[in-house]
Amino acid sequence: MPPLPPRAFPDPSTRHPVILPDGTVHKGTVFLAAATDHPNIDVGGYTYASAHVPPADWAAQLAPFLYPGAPERLTIGKFCQIADGVTFVTASANHRYDGFSSFPFSVFLDMDRNRPSMPQDFPDTTVGHDVWLGQGATVLPGTTIGSGCIIGAKAVVGGTIPPYSIVTGNPGRVLRRRFDDATIDALLDIAWWDWPIDRIIESEAAICGADLTALGAS
Repeated sequence: MPPLPPRAFPDPSTRHPVILPDGTVHKGTVFLAAATDHPNIDVGGYTYASAHVPPADWAAQLAPFLYPGAPERLTIGKFCQIADGVTFVTASANHRYDGFSSFPFSVFLDMDRNRPSMPQDFPDTTVGHDVWLGQGATVLPGTTIGSGCIIGAKAVVGGTIPPYSIVTGNPGRVLRRRFDDATIDALLDIAWWDWPIDRIIESEAAICGADLTALGAS
């Protein structure tokens, strides 16, 4: 089969941005902003999610406890990569556990969030830019993941993760930082994910080849 002709990088409003060699779209990969309209989820351009079995509802697949009008939000930056099986356990899934029981009595009575069995803290969950979330990773309520992080397969992540960290395990722990502090500071200052897409593509070799000098001059 002859190779596909060169094409422009897909617009971030494209639902299925991956074109297979036979010319059909790969339905298991979506630009998430184009595939979801959940009022409690904000997704940056070019962030994609993948699934071996494409769901009918991508928002419900990724954040099954986040319902419209919930007190918390899920914010995901630009150019993130979300593998199959990633789950965001948002704050509405929490139980109160500072007392003698964690049982959510209100759920079976009147759903009144002001009842004493219900938690009163509903922190947002935030993912920075260019974050890779590996197969089956779980992100816990109120987590903040810095830009450039890599979250390993099956990792269970909570708390605040510094930018450009590699996180593995359950509970998720920072294995190491991807670059030294000076490089990380420079990358956050450059913020290539905010550039026009044509400039990003022109700088692909510098971005993917870790050429900070060339990237800074782009």
